[in-house]
Amino acid sequence: MQFWCSAQGIAWSWTWRPYVGVWLLVALLAWGYWRLVKHARTGVRGPLSPTDRWRVAAASTAILLLWIALGWPVGTLGGGYLASVHMVQFLLIAMVAPPLLQTALPAATLQRIERRPVIMRVLTLVTNPIIGLIAFNAMLATTHMPVVVDTLMRSQLGSFVIDLAWFGVGFVFWWPIICPVPARPRFNALGKIGYLVFGTLAHVYVAMYLLLVPFPVYSIYELAPRVANFSASADQQIAGGIMLIGGGLFMFAAMTVLFFRWGREVEAADARQGEGSVAHAALR
Repeated sequence: MQFWCSAQGIAWSWTWRPYVGVWLLVALLAWGYWRLVKHARTGVRGPLSPTDRWRVAAASTAILLLWIALGWPVGTLGGGYLASVHMVQFLLIAMVAPPLLQTALPAATLQRIERRPVIMRVLTLVTNPIIGLIAFNAMLATTHMPVVVDTLMRSQLGSFVIDLAWFGVGFVFWWPIICPVPARPRFNALGKIGYLVFGTLAHVYVAMYLLLVPFPVYSIYELAPRVANFSASADQQIAGGIMLIGGGLFMFAAMTVLFFRWGREVEAADARQGEGSVAHAALR
């Protein structure tokens, strides 16, 4: 039994391997979200509303995806056998799970945050879009550098640090897109689209590098016992393709949602302007 997944250098086996740390993380997230929902429903009777059911479903999906990404067999394969699976882990941990968890936050939780001045000051600083852009691109580039991967993935602590960096910085990056607290009136849907475009800079660079470099760059995956019938170079190219296509499609989907939201904002503004003109004309 291990605490966390890491490169072991042993032949691959489909024998199940437990990771205590992953279980604790999943249990802690589930317990924490249950507490948020329970507190948000204090004094409320009856079944969950459709919106609340959607939030619970989003949280459950995010927690399940994290369990899949970090546990056996995905965590084991990504920890020291296949760079392509390692890239799937990155997408799930940094790009999919954080926005789902933020979507799942109860409205009452966000309202409590707004009433805490100290928390609001810290949150306003940490989730500033400029900081989010810099942190996300820096984290993505750093945690995919060969020297970082080959050094950290050899130990459970190092592997845990990479996973934690993915999730933590991903949470910061997605917060200004998903959560309305703190309010940023100037950061509208169109601004969020630009934010996501610049957020893909390091993502595209790393993906293209892995696709085009003619030799394996991660010794930990090059020297790992083979799992599938393809070379380390082919595995690395698949990893680049997963990042470029999978990450690109996810970002494009988010931008599409924001684009239609921006269209609704423009229509609403035009409607308010029209109503104001009519009222002004009536007063005259």
